[in-house]
Amino acid sequence: MTIIYALIMFCILVMVHEGGHFIAAKSVGVKVNEFAVGMGPILLKKVKGETRYSIRLFPIGGFCAMEGEDDDSDDERSFGRKPLWAKAIIIVAGAFMNLLLAVVILACSIYYIGIPTTVIGEFSEISPAREAGLSVGDKIVAIEQYKIKDWNDITTAISSQTDDTVSITVERDNKALTYTMQLAAEEATGRKIVGITPDVSRSVGSAIVTGGKATWHMTVSMVDVIGQLVTGEVSAKELTGPIGITVAVSDSVKYGFIYVANLAALISLNLAIVNMLPFPALDGGRLVFLIIRKVTGRAITDEIEGRIHFVGIMLLFGLMIYVTWQDIGRFILK
Repeated sequence: MTIIYALIMFCILVMVHEGGHFIAAKSVGVKVNEFAVGMGPILLKKVKGETRYSIRLFPIGGFCAMEGEDDDSDDERSFGRKPLWAKAIIIVAGAFMNLLLAVVILACSIYYIGIPTTVIGEFSEISPAREAGLSVGDKIVAIEQYKIKDWNDITTAISSQTDDTVSITVERDNKALTYTMQLAAEEATGRKIVGITPDVSRSVGSAIVTGGKATWHMTVSMVDVIGQLVTGEVSAKELTGPIGITVAVSDSVKYGFIYVANLAALISLNLAIVNMLPFPALDGGRLVFLIIRKVTGRAITDEIEGRIHFVGIMLLFGLMIYVTWQDIGRFILK
């Protein structure tokens, strides 16, 4: 079942990516010969208009086959005969859809969980705050000298205390009240707590904004790791492939739907970023060749570009084999 879950997740993410190319191609007038889910022999197919839609045997990807994408077609609606801006939109659209999917998934997860507020929702079993006189519904506005704007401010202010006591100012019935209490230690981590949990709010707008911010932070982290791979600060042995992803899916399923959704957002964002790297055979590499051709006036022929992309594909296959071998030793033979 874990393998099935992983394949379903991967197929959905690839469909979204190729769907981005498909929608962009149709919108700028490029003829799409086939849109396929999966690879290998065709299981089901349906021709609608000028496009064949197919489901193929191996659920390991998919593709959007455009007229004149890999050769010089005389068709006026071929990819090669479109202006640079149209080609660029088609190439970038796949990664954009994966990026958008990551934001949507995270926003939905955040809406489902709720965004923690600065209002006290419940007290823990051991709660110095309750003993000191705080009540459910109190809005925390200050802790010692710290002004409180969100829940993270509360946890930061409490954990930074050097004394055994802390003063918390709350707003209750439009009045500011200050209480002093002893700090307790969380049993599992030893961190300082006062025994409160936040009330949560559910707002579509806030969830979208927070989902966008979370996606941005994940993007920065991924780009940083890619930079460390290039400089050698992070070893290629740390990379993981299909086997590692399957293991991650298995672990996520154990913890619940939200963890699976967040993993899907992470993988979708990873697909978006990796595909836009300026490497042959990737969307980013194709975009670089478009720009070079525009600047140099087609100094690079279709044949030369095709050969370079082929070398890029072989290198990517080699990397995939290496990563898969690492995963086998890490997860299967350990």
